[in-house]
Amino acid sequence: MPRPQNWYLTPRSVLDFILGNSEFNITPKFVGTRSLLERCIVALATNRGLMLIGEPGTAKSYLSELLSAAISYDSTLTIQGSAGTTEDSMKYSWNYALLLAEGPSERALVPAPLHRGMQTGKIVRFEEITRCPLEMQDTLLSILSDRVMAIPEMEGDDRNLYAQVGFNVIATANTRDRGVNEMSAALKRRFNFETIPPINNLRQELELVQRQTDQLLAQAKIPITLTPDLTELLVTTFHELRTGKTTDGKALEPLSTVMSTAEAVSVGYAATLHGYYYNEGNVTAEHLVQSLLGSAIKDSVEDVKKLNHYFNQVVKDKTGDRWQQYYAARKHLV
Repeated sequence: MPRPQNWYLTPRSVLDFILGNSEFNITPKFVGTRSLLERCIVALATNRGLMLIGEPGTAKSYLSELLSAAISYDSTLTIQGSAGTTEDSMKYSWNYALLLAEGPSERALVPAPLHRGMQTGKIVRFEEITRCPLEMQDTLLSILSDRVMAIPEMEGDDRNLYAQVGFNVIATANTRDRGVNEMSAALKRRFNFETIPPINNLRQELELVQRQTDQLLAQAKIPITLTPDLTELLVTTFHELRTGKTTDGKALEPLSTVMSTAEAVSVGYAATLHGYYYNEGNVTAEHLVQSLLGSAIKDSVEDVKKLNHYFNQVVKDKTGDRWQQYYAARKHLV
């Protein structure tokens, strides 16, 4: 199958790398629709960037990392957007000792992610672009339009850096930050926008949280895992509070905090560590509730009341020993 110039994998292989392919024993790394992934991959083969938007914790950054690794065999060309992001950290800066000794030269120039991506024809990741000041965002305008970066300090042909084929930008922005530093209409036109939704399939979310939690524990060399029944308690809680309804269709008041899959993984990991270090490796529902409290109560103290209401009105009526142990652990919700 044809492969775009300077791509490490073909577009079809990129898709297999991310969504998995049982025929080649490739495990899935991301939960999403095939059509969404195909649009993202095709966008990166064009002369427009890719903008991934969605609620916090929907794995936008992880998807951008996977796409960059599969296409460029390099996911390290990353700009972290913040109020302190500068043009130097995006494009290039100078080794001032060499600059004073030799003047502007290739040796004195210190390339930043955009410079390196254009020079080598690789994907550059721009995380949380809407947290950057507008003037920093608009640095991308000429780069995405003309595929050229001006370096006015240099002379001759070195005054302009022309992007190699394969260069592109994947930017991410979460909907909770919308309006903080709203992108200009001109910059928006230079991106294809794709919305990354939360995982709505409970079974898929269960499998993902179990897999990701186990991986984190293995990396930390913790010799235990979160048991599947505790994972089910955790993921069901997050799923119901995120969607605003129980699995049997009863309406709930959702929390103001985003109950994302990424947060569920963090809670599961923390609960397992808690049980490992303080309970002889025995992880219980109490550890889950204590870790849940630290994750869920971020934006509003009213969320404590909503969480208590969830336990008293929903968890209380669920059957099974584990659910009743989970309900008994509500004493930690203070």
